[in-house]
Amino acid sequence: MAKEKKSFFERLTGSVRVDDERDEIMEEKEEKNPRKHAPASSSWSDEEEEKDGELTVDVYQTPELIVIKTMIAGVRPEDLDISITRDMVTIKGRREEEKVVKEEDYFARELYWGTFSRTITLPSEIDVDESEAIEKHGLLILKLPKLDKKRLSKLKVKTI
Repeated sequence: MAKEKKSFFERLTGSVRVDDERDEIMEEKEEKNPRKHAPASSSWSDEEEEKDGELTVDVYQTPELIVIKTMIAGVRPEDLDISITRDMVTIKGRREEEKVVKEEDYFARELYWGTFSRTITLPSEIDVDESEAIEKHGLLILKLPKLDKKRLSKLKVKTI
């Protein structure tokens, strides 16, 4: 019997759908794993708070470059860490929230605050030394020159 995924409403409220099939699944789990279950007070949002947020990115290529674009508005340069290898890019950072408004005075809270990270596996190898990062109006642009594996170079022999 396949495990049924919780609905958005169930994850949001922590409620559980009550039906015969669900009861059977829960009984089977308890028989297989007799250890204590998590308390009812824990919810999917508690788990989400422990994880880094994931940046949304656009990744595309031109004949010479791989370009990655992502929004980092509100992130100070010292709170941003970009690591690159020939085939992978990792962007990590932290967006700090100013506490100027009381929690009860909010009508909506949709902005992401806290740590974030994103690792992107690149479709081809890049020249790490020639790569550049540009920030313009909150948009981070990484320009990663592709390595030309077909380029032929002549090596001269030196005599000592």
